[in-house]
Amino acid sequence: MGWPRATAPAWPVHAGLVALSVTVATTYALAEPHLRNAIFALVTAVPIVTFLLALGAGHLTDRKTWLAGVAGLGFLTLGTVMWPDWIPDHHFGSAEGSTTDLLMASAHLLFLVSTASALRRHGHTDPGGLIDAALFGLCAAGPLWEWLIGPYLGPAATDLGMALLLSDVLVLSAVLGCLIRIGITARGARGPLGYLVLTAILTLANDIVAVLTVHGSSVWTAQIMMLAYLTLAASAVLPTAPLITEPGPAPAGVRHPPLGWLGAALCANPLIAAVQAIRADGPASVVLPVATMIVVPLVVLRLRLLSVQRAAAERTLAHQAHHDELTGLYNRRHIGTKIDEAMHALDRDELAEITLMLCDLDGFKPVNDRYGHQAGDVVLQTVAQRLSTAAGPHAAVGRLGGDEFVILQCGGEPVAGRITALLREPIDVPGGTVRIGASIGSATARPGDDRESLIARADAAMYAVKARPATPARAVA
Repeated sequence: MGWPRATAPAWPVHAGLVALSVTVATTYALAEPHLRNAIFALVTAVPIVTFLLALGAGHLTDRKTWLAGVAGLGFLTLGTVMWPDWIPDHHFGSAEGSTTDLLMASAHLLFLVSTASALRRHGHTDPGGLIDAALFGLCAAGPLWEWLIGPYLGPAATDLGMALLLSDVLVLSAVLGCLIRIGITARGARGPLGYLVLTAILTLANDIVAVLTVHGSSVWTAQIMMLAYLTLAASAVLPTAPLITEPGPAPAGVRHPPLGWLGAALCANPLIAAVQAIRADGPASVVLPVATMIVVPLVVLRLRLLSVQRAAAERTLAHQAHHDELTGLYNRRHIGTKIDEAMHALDRDELAEITLMLCDLDGFKPVNDRYGHQAGDVVLQTVAQRLSTAAGPHAAVGRLGGDEFVILQCGGEPVAGRITALLREPIDVPGGTVRIGASIGSATARPGDDRESLIARADAAMYAVKARPATPARAVA
């Protein structure tokens, strides 16, 4: 089976989904009761066939993620075949905690594994956004349960059945929030993600409708569930479906919700519990303890993420404050601090000798003129790396600006000759290979010297070398 490229139009899929949905809903409503079960079972098989065909054709590349979803769909179809009266006889929505409920919960668990696998990939680029979205979804599940589901459960509901139904609502709400967040950031996959969002909304709506119509007709429940199956199948058919599990870089400018909104959302379930306690007209809801057990770890994880991000930002700012952005060497201000510290150590006899070398590149301007500034940046970065290598781990190397560098050596063997030799080696730049030289002037600190006088003597020595017509060499002051 051939699948369209990612750039192919999506309207045929949209049109086909609308036509198929109308046909299925109408046929189910008009069919005899004994035929409705067959129609429903056939619809549950549509996404299974679609996913398997897409996997077989290579359209869906992340096999493990989609196969877990197919396994969950298989469980749902199996339950429909084994217990065809689950929906017609209103067992779905009664929260009885039966074997069928357990099977359906297992199917949803497999869907959770499949969804988590896909969300995990997006979590690398937007972990905080996904946690916030899951928290909003979980907080929204409380009012849904308290206002639209819990009060309408009949006498057949058991503790196990309510726990399964509640977990279904909580998981679907959290997944829905995450899918919406991914749709905001992963713009290329908005088509299939939109169908997945619609699937989650229809499934949540189906849980509510099943409870509200438990004493009425089951046609609405079946129709909504079939629409959820069809939208799920459509998500795999769209040309951009592979992008669901192949996230790109997070786009710039995507913001997190204000903390005030997140705090208000977290207050939803405690507020429900407070209202129940004030009214004292019924037993306390199970939503608060269950939702809290899920929400608290997510909040702790979010705080941990914020702490890690803040620490990383502080390290980055500290590095940027002390280092040159292009070369990674110490910047002018920090190398000045290093020289002052070395001079104080020399005055206290903690160091035996301090040598300061100023290095000015020869032949750097023609590189910029001929090959461009990008090539010039490559030369400066290469020079910085070679200076650090030649100076050794116990020397401090900085960039004063432009093509001027400084090396602070505290004792040890002279390195100016080694620096000159390294800098003369060819450098590959975009467009060709270049060679540069260097004029190096050095000065050794004397008792009573300060930073300015030491730099001035090294600078005078460097210009004395640069004034010579011969090959640049080292000068000592």
